[in-house]
Amino acid sequence: MTDSSTPLDRAALRKALRERRAAVPAAERIAAAQAVVAQLEQVPEFMTDRRIGGYWAVDGELPLAALMGGLRARDQQYCLPVIGADRLLRFAPWRPGAALETNRFGIPEPVCEPADLLAPTDIDVVLVPLLGFDRNGHRLGFGGGWYDRSFGFLAGRTDVGKPVLVGVGYAMQEIDALDAQPWDVRLDYVATERELLDFTAPVEGV
Repeated sequence: MTDSSTPLDRAALRKALRERRAAVPAAERIAAAQAVVAQLEQVPEFMTDRRIGGYWAVDGELPLAALMGGLRARDQQYCLPVIGADRLLRFAPWRPGAALETNRFGIPEPVCEPADLLAPTDIDVVLVPLLGFDRNGHRLGFGGGWYDRSFGFLAGRTDVGKPVLVGVGYAMQEIDALDAQPWDVRLDYVATERELLDFTAPVEGV
């Protein structure tokens, strides 16, 4: 699947990828989510670092429930994103069964005090949902720019820093070539049910 840089092309591509993802049967989605765990466990920071930022799966995204047992065993803290009035993400620690409330986009968020929210710079590894990706670490998101704005401080870095950004999706969401926009933040890894793509080596021209 290919992509061009015009807004119309991106809108059509997003629509096609969302429809394809939504058509994945529940049993296949669960199996893929379990397979992704094995790929994530190849990311060194995912196995050792304290705070792991995730997401609440909606609209056919790969669910992350299969991660919870390993995170608890390693005494890691799982955090979910919380949208801010300033159009930036913060993160809040969350455990299964803890209270949630729905934000204006219909996505559950942890119930917490503002003082307990964590900045993007406080998270060690961020699992990033996506609609599409290519083999250069470029991500096609949902068009709202939440992750690119929130992690814009990572743009242009030449080595792996914190947080480590790991895109999570199905192998079928791979795009042949995605034209990067000036505001796009490159991923460090992409984990699918089939493989872990590692983009941490410097890439000329990126």
